Amino acid sequence: MQAKEQFSCGVVIVAAGRGERAGSHVDGPKQYRAIGGLPVITHTLETFSTWEQDTVIVVVIHPDDEALFENARGLVSKNAETIRFVHGGPTRQLSVLAGLKALEGSGITHVMIHDAVRPFVDHALLDRCHAALMDGAEAALPVTAVADTLKRGAPDGTVAETVPRAGLFAAQTPQCFRFAPILSAHEEAASSGRSDFTDDASIAEWASIPVALIEGSADNVKLTIKRDIAMANEKLSRNALPDVRTGNGYDVHQLVEGTGVTLCGIFILHDQTLLGHSDADVALHALTDALLATCGAGDIGDHFPPSDPQWKGAPSRIFLEHAAKIVRDNGGTIMNADISLIAEAPKVGPYRQAMRENLASMLGISLDRCSVKATTNETIGFVGRREGIAAIATATVVYGGRDA
Repeated sequence: MQAKEQFSCGVVIVAAGRGERAGSHVDGPKQYRAIGGLPVITHTLETFSTWEQDTVIVVVIHPDDEALFENARGLVSKNAETIRFVHGGPTRQLSVLAGLKALEGSGITHVMIHDAVRPFVDHALLDRCHAALMDGAEAALPVTAVADTLKRGAPDGTVAETVPRAGLFAAQTPQCFRFAPILSAHEEAASSGRSDFTDDASIAEWASIPVALIEGSADNVKLTIKRDIAMANEKLSRNALPDVRTGNGYDVHQLVEGTGVTLCGIFILHDQTLLGHSDADVALHALTDALLATCGAGDIGDHFPPSDPQWKGAPSRIFLEHAAKIVRDNGGTIMNADISLIAEAPKVGPYRQAMRENLASMLGISLDRCSVKATTNETIGFVGRREGIAAIATATVVYGGRDA
């Protein structure tokens, strides 16, 4: 083992394969298929780009995949602009060599070589790789112990023997090396015509570079066939946090002499009326703003300017149903609507059920998801002096997020 040295790490992500075993797909090769709403390779890049160690990341891609890669890289949350790409070769071995050559001269001391289709690599595994290299390992290979009983098959399709599994391990990536020796080994393998190596650790073994075994991760699986991708998507979708958003709305309208007020679409006889360009339904106006807030769609005035004569005297149901459509067009599902009316008069209690039924009909949700409450202002302020009615509304909406 060598003494500890300065650590400057490069990363080669191998992503030039065609993934035939996963079947053809509209999203392209398997490294660009969506799992949990993002391309497989984006999950992989996210882990390396957010690792606490500074890295230089080079992704080896197929020449036909530049647009797919640019899209996937653009979805990485941190340091995406520093991730480079080069074109790969006809084999994984030659693609890795292209990635290593792209890092030559960058001043790195070590390199990690990782399969793009292992999206569940985590920082804990990278930390174990780092620790092994810092302890002086020439190369470090994450592995998991073989748990299944292994059988060697005979040419006639029967079992020839049971293979003892003691000391047998399944190799994973990232496979980690001091940079200069593994680059030299890859170049020597290429110049000698060898193209039968199944991973980079086997090239290191061939070049007499000692490879230390370190603890891998059971989660660090390679996505190979269509079912692997489906299971990965199911796992990420199950663990994803729901996109639940809450919007608030507030509105107030002046009371003047009249014959009644409209609240939640219900006309209530009263010796005053609400002043407004439309029917001045303060409750529905507040709820309209609350719904629009859940998808950043502005407020009621943006969609229905009071200066526009077509809305003079218009029923506010139009406004609320329009806001509900905007929410749904943005992938939202309205879960709950709650309105608090603040008024000295008229009494809302006798009309509460009808108001809730109106809301359920306008929003297309069940009655139990609609709430209407009322309170006075204890004769304080403009509400207490019966100069106006105020409304506070809250809407809860669940958004579906990206399509998986």
